[in-house]
Amino acid sequence: MNHADGITPAARGSGHVAPGRLWRELGHSLRNPEFWALSSWLDILVRTRRSYLGPLWLLTPSLVYVFGLGSFFASLHGRTIAEFAAYVALGAIIFRTLMSAVVGSASVFNGSHAFIMDGHMRLTDYLLQSLAKSFFDLLMFLPVTIVALVIHPDVQLSGLLLAVPTTLLIYLNVLWMSVVFSLIGARLPDFAQLLSNVSVFIFLLTPIIWYAEMAPPESLRGQFMRLNPFYHLVALFRAPILGMEVETLSYWYVGTMTLIGLLVATLLYRRYARFVPLWV
Repeated sequence: MNHADGITPAARGSGHVAPGRLWRELGHSLRNPEFWALSSWLDILVRTRRSYLGPLWLLTPSLVYVFGLGSFFASLHGRTIAEFAAYVALGAIIFRTLMSAVVGSASVFNGSHAFIMDGHMRLTDYLLQSLAKSFFDLLMFLPVTIVALVIHPDVQLSGLLLAVPTTLLIYLNVLWMSVVFSLIGARLPDFAQLLSNVSVFIFLLTPIIWYAEMAPPESLRGQFMRLNPFYHLVALFRAPILGMEVETLSYWYVGTMTLIGLLVATLLYRRYARFVPLWV
């Protein structure tokens, strides 16, 4: 049977054409959130239904990051927990959002094999499902982050207002990363596991529990840190809120990465999305 055109029998039988128009399909998916929004939330509830605290367990990572690691590393940096907790919280909430979306998207098509072969759902529905899970992770981090901001001695109101458009910019980058990594993950099933293992290194390379000033630009460590896209996205979100300077490089890096990333994601999706049913 010839599948060279990338259209499966299920897709033909259901009247669907092969996917490839990213923004059109994404628009349709956004107008119909019943699947991707509800299924993401139900997945979280199912994972915690047998525990006594239920979804409250999802607050545990934020408590461990902010007031666990924060308390330990605050003393190493000569800071009080009131100063350092907000720094850790704002960095961790963005890092976890990014890493959750990236790792989750790399396995989202393989994990939805049966539904994809059925041919009745758009691939963008599964991408949005992965992004919705990362958004729920962000919401679970918010209560502890708010507490950390309340006890911080110098939170900038202008930075808090700027956090809204910055978050939208971050999710634009999350979107193109998810598109690219989901296609790679569909073709290479081990890719999600590789990203999961590499995430520990990326966390240590990103100034979440340490200060960026500890890695000056002229040092090898500083050069590696500035090649890390997570560093620049975290800096754009966190620095204005805490009254810290943002490197000019971060603006150029994120702006360029966003434009190129969206273009690459659009082209790759148009070229390879039709082959996903064959790969999974």
